Amino acid sequence: MATEIHTTAIVDKEASIDEDVAIGPFCIIGSGVKIGKGARLLSNVLVEGKTEIGEGCQIYPFASIGFPPQDIKYRGEETGVKIGSNNIIREYVTIHRASVGGDGVTTIGNSNFLLAYVHIAHDCRIGNNVVLVNLATLAGHVVVEDYAYVGGMVAIHQFTRIGSHAMVGGFSGIGQDIPPYTMASGPRAKLFGLNTVGLKRHGFSDTTIAELKKAYKILFREKRTLKDAIKKVQAELPYTDEIKTLIEFIEKNKRGICR
Repeated sequence: MATEIHTTAIVDKEASIDEDVAIGPFCIIGSGVKIGKGARLLSNVLVEGKTEIGEGCQIYPFASIGFPPQDIKYRGEETGVKIGSNNIIREYVTIHRASVGGDGVTTIGNSNFLLAYVHIAHDCRIGNNVVLVNLATLAGHVVVEDYAYVGGMVAIHQFTRIGSHAMVGGFSGIGQDIPPYTMASGPRAKLFGLNTVGLKRHGFSDTTIAELKKAYKILFREKRTLKDAIKKVQAELPYTDEIKTLIEFIEKNKRGICR
């Protein structure tokens, strides 16, 4: 199908627009932007800079993508945003290009759902199948891994990580890493067990969930240092892919682990 560009839209001649793209009223697409096949920009969407938007993305009114980071260290360096395929980006979402001190790209994977007013700051890395609920606010260099769910009005400190299949409750402040498969909530978030419902929805077996519960108890509820707790998990539980993922995530932490 042919690309459709509304007569009121402004598309720079240096932008690259694939086939079957729809660019609605009053959108502004800057030089260097690349938009993949089948993407839909409904209206009043602003995209600029070195920004790539993958196939099949749906972007709703007043989203702003690729603008300079809110970082006083940034001096106009050439950085970018890379967005994968089949993402839904709702009204007033802001996604900023990378700043200095990272790999130069703010990255969003595939099949994510970013609800209204979500903010993704410079150098963030969002995985696949992530849900960020209304007003979730990610500071710079935040990592959100696959299938994580972040509730509404959550503030996440810079350089913090949210593990795969983790769930963060609304109105939470996240200052330390949230381990994979867990639930966290609170103004200074604490863990509240495994994300059992989410794990079941995504096909985790009862055996795997039971093993993760045992690991969770050792790591986060027994009065041990994390180093000693990891040794006990490795000695007493099967070293499945899920247990390995959990332990490696903890071992790589720099800001501390939410407990």
